[in-house]
Amino acid sequence: RRCGIRFLSAYAELEQRFRRLANLGGAAAVLQWDWAAIMPTGGAEARAAQLAELDVIRHELMTDAVLADLLGAAESARADLSPWQDANLTEMRHRWTHANALPTELVAAFSTAASACEMVWREARSSNDFTTFQKAFEPLLALIREKAEAKSAAFGLAPYDALIDGYDPGFKCAEIDVIFDDLATFLPDFLAQVLDKQARAPAPLRPEGPFPVAQQQALSRALMERLGFDFDHGRLDESHHPFCGGVSEDVRITTRYDESDFTSSLMAVLHETGHALYERGLPAAWRTQPVGDARSMSLHESQSLLMEMQVCRGVEFIGFAGPLMREAFSAADTVAEGAFVPENLHRLAINVAPSYIRVDADEVTYPAHIMLRYSLEKAMIAGDLHAADLPGAWQDGMQEFLGLTPRNDTEGCLQDIHWAGGDVGYFPSYTLGALIAAQLFECARRDIAELPTDIAAGEFAPLMTWLGDAVHSQASRYSSQDLIERATGRPLETDAFKAHLKARYLN
Repeated sequence: RRCGIRFLSAYAELEQRFRRLANLGGAAAVLQWDWAAIMPTGGAEARAAQLAELDVIRHELMTDAVLADLLGAAESARADLSPWQDANLTEMRHRWTHANALPTELVAAFSTAASACEMVWREARSSNDFTTFQKAFEPLLALIREKAEAKSAAFGLAPYDALIDGYDPGFKCAEIDVIFDDLATFLPDFLAQVLDKQARAPAPLRPEGPFPVAQQQALSRALMERLGFDFDHGRLDESHHPFCGGVSEDVRITTRYDESDFTSSLMAVLHETGHALYERGLPAAWRTQPVGDARSMSLHESQSLLMEMQVCRGVEFIGFAGPLMREAFSAADTVAEGAFVPENLHRLAINVAPSYIRVDADEVTYPAHIMLRYSLEKAMIAGDLHAADLPGAWQDGMQEFLGLTPRNDTEGCLQDIHWAGGDVGYFPSYTLGALIAAQLFECARRDIAELPTDIAAGEFAPLMTWLGDAVHSQASRYSSQDLIERATGRPLETDAFKAHLKARYLN
């Protein structure tokens, strides 16, 4: 009677409880979008309290002793479940383990500290004030370490692996280290070859601004719609850091604008549109259940990077979109005559140059940005790197990985929002996602004979149908590794990514 099993099967009641958790999570997601996009700064304290309260409520629901009884009862009757239900039960247990590893007071303290640190980061980043950020980040980092230790004990994983598991279940440092070591061996010599080839060609022309924000927004919306974004189920807004949030039925994209360079914002929007299309493509019948969520952050990043890097920086897409860009900024091409010619725009889109800012990095140097953050995260969680030492470690790492020395902390360790929001263990997903994207797109081109012609004509439905079948509709039914192998016929590897880079930059 305590579990309600007299009236509902254990599994059916679990679905009901996780549906409630999903709705609470959706409410928090929209509040977080509002926080980032339109909330007045004076609302920060109240919003932090609201988000912390929702986190505590969800944690209390997940740690209710009844849930443990229901999971045990449902697992003892797995033979009666469908394949989707069985996968859902596995995901329920995984989330239960993550939640029950943490005491409620730690969940509340972490949520409050992360909200406070993010607000401090916004100002510290714009004013290049690491000292102020450090004061907010030190207590947050202590809580992240506490979370890592607790989850380490619950999962039998190393502390940093336990944090990665919260974003990319199944991936561990042992596997990531092999992948990153492979890229670290390949990329430096490859980068030198690319830069040498570029140096022997005339520099591409840069369109001259200003590019008014309203016109950038209009161009972004037009291309989003062409890719398949449904504005009846989503929005485009502005924030300090581009992101995709909300829920599958109401996807919120944000970007930031630079009136001297429209391409930065546009590529960020196209990247986030890839995230949004994944969310919209998840199976409607399972949207309030764990199995109906996106498989992992690396799979999520694969969808955004496939759209931005594989498709939208390709010659076919630029051939289609170039005239739309020229039309959007028809008054801007006065100084650099011919800058909006598709061939020139394509050369700009694939221009390679080591740079300070991750979100503006080209796909050849981007992995170095991730490997730097990965190495720093491992050191922070191990206790070998303290918050006060981040600027110096960042400077050393940028020299090691990219041969650059940031001029200040704004273009150094303050540039990303992730650590300020408590997201440690997330960064490896970006490069894992780039590898998955290359492997998926290689297979899509093999299976869709007319794909280059379709993209050149601005027709993206065939690609989206393929991705829908291979990735989106599968949600979290399979592990990341199984999903990749089912979609591409082989495990995740670096070969497709390397082949893509060679074909685009050296041929």
